[in-house]
Amino acid sequence: MFTPRRSRMLDKMRAGQKVISCKLNFSCYRSAELMALSGFDAIWICQEHVPTDFATMEAQIMAAKCHDCDTVVRVPKGSYSDYIRPLEADASGIMIPHLMSLEEAEEIAYTVRFHPIGRRPVDGGNADGLYCKLDFKEYIHFMNENRMIIVQIEDPEPLEELDKICQVPGIDMIFFGPGDFSHAIGHPAEFDHPEVVRARKLVVETAHKYGKFAGTVSVPSLAQCYAEGFDYVNCGSDVNFIGAKCQAVMDEYRRLMDEKQ
Repeated sequence: MFTPRRSRMLDKMRAGQKVISCKLNFSCYRSAELMALSGFDAIWICQEHVPTDFATMEAQIMAAKCHDCDTVVRVPKGSYSDYIRPLEADASGIMIPHLMSLEEAEEIAYTVRFHPIGRRPVDGGNADGLYCKLDFKEYIHFMNENRMIIVQIEDPEPLEELDKICQVPGIDMIFFGPGDFSHAIGHPAEFDHPEVVRARKLVVETAHKYGKFAGTVSVPSLAQCYAEGFDYVNCGSDVNFIGAKCQAVMDEYRRLMDEKQ
């Protein structure tokens, strides 16, 4: 009897618990394994802004799975194959950036979900189907129930249809991106701007109204995001962590050198 791996994030969120992830910018599966060993629920693999190829992505997914850690792949926008390949490699979910409309949300769900929600073509011969060791019907049912489809709200345009977007079957999470949203409204990095504050609140309230999860990044803080009702928060990246440690070491070094003079 072969059993595919369940999503740690989905299981925890469905039980009412909060989850946390860390983003990978470096193309190294060892970084993924270190994050998994540290206890993060998930690792965010980015193919939108980072030149992460599919071989690298697959190695990072496998490294995380070894320690029961989920992977969320933010895909390049627009290509059917780009949406599907991370799922075939057994990513726990995909994140589609810059959702702009209800029509687009419906098309995404139709493209990446199996029957009866959508019409994603079936293979089953890759890691997610345990290389053909899963029964056909069991495979499509399990993947529909245990893999996340996340859409990002990073622009003001989709807010007018947010209520309907949150009702689309097959979409699990609405993820608010404060950086791009603040940029889109002409107030880059002003995370306390009234429109940014309104949008993040609207995302949480509307997502939860229709039984969807709400996600964001840890701006202004992890504690505040959880207090506001977000279920999933990405908290930093390998770039942040390594850079901060390097800076701390060099600050100490410079202080010691100044004391000698």
